[in-house]
Amino acid sequence: MSTDASTLKPAEVAVYFVKSGIAKHNDRLESIFFKAFLAGVMLSFGGLLSEVAGGGSAGLTANNPGLAKLISGFVFPAGLVMIVLQGHELLTSNMMIFPMAVAKRVIPWWSLPLNWIIVTFGNLVGSLFFAAILVKYSGVLSADPFPAYVTAFAIKKAVEPEWHQIFLRGIGCNWLVCVAVWGAAGAKETSSKVIAIWIPIWLFVACSFDHVVANMFSIPLGIMFHAEGLTTAYYIRKSLIPAFLGNIIGALFVALPTTYFYLWDYDASGFRDAEAGQAPILNRDRSSSDEHSDNMNVKQD
Repeated sequence: MSTDASTLKPAEVAVYFVKSGIAKHNDRLESIFFKAFLAGVMLSFGGLLSEVAGGGSAGLTANNPGLAKLISGFVFPAGLVMIVLQGHELLTSNMMIFPMAVAKRVIPWWSLPLNWIIVTFGNLVGSLFFAAILVKYSGVLSADPFPAYVTAFAIKKAVEPEWHQIFLRGIGCNWLVCVAVWGAAGAKETSSKVIAIWIPIWLFVACSFDHVVANMFSIPLGIMFHAEGLTTAYYIRKSLIPAFLGNIIGALFVALPTTYFYLWDYDASGFRDAEAGQAPILNRDRSSSDEHSDNMNVKQD
């Protein structure tokens, strides 16, 4: 591969994510939590902008709901762009990265639930902080028509759909989110990363799929604005759990095929080298040219 190529090959991206799993496994626990907290805040910025766009377009929603959804979905990806460019911890992308690393046995199995638990709570605390302090108490959505839209949106996400519908929407959501993160990892410069993220995220938001972390902002915000029929227990049972489980399945639709396609000969015996700071390589790299080997060993940021 040419050294000036602007996009990594799929096999290179797969290796990158395995190395990313090693780096995340070796990170300090408090660092993971605070990165997850910041990711919750960043994603909520995008969620807030999406609600401003949707809530401020009542006439458009009434007359052309498809266009209103497109506009609301178009602005949401700003949150994920900030997360990726800053290197924060988002649960839904880790649902792809950790199964890949565990499957290739470069990290222990218990690293997966440990990371997911810490990142879930970090994302949740960040989202709740943003919803309460920077939205509810700041009053940025206190004027009409936004309060009514906030409550109606939360009800539409958590009350109206059936449990299995939220679960299925969670699958579609994180399938697209992981495709977005995959594309961003493959891009070598910022504008390409932004575009790679923007299109799949715009698609999932406009199509009303369910992202467990995005819902950590929008649905608790609806509770804070006294949405009818919504309580914390109801939110956890009806929205958080099915979206969480669906997001796992969606991530595996990216993680498992790519592991099979591109990491079938990954050298798992390199785990001890990785612990010492040297990442494992693919078996086929050892028999190829030095230039190809160098290209396959993607540097971890």
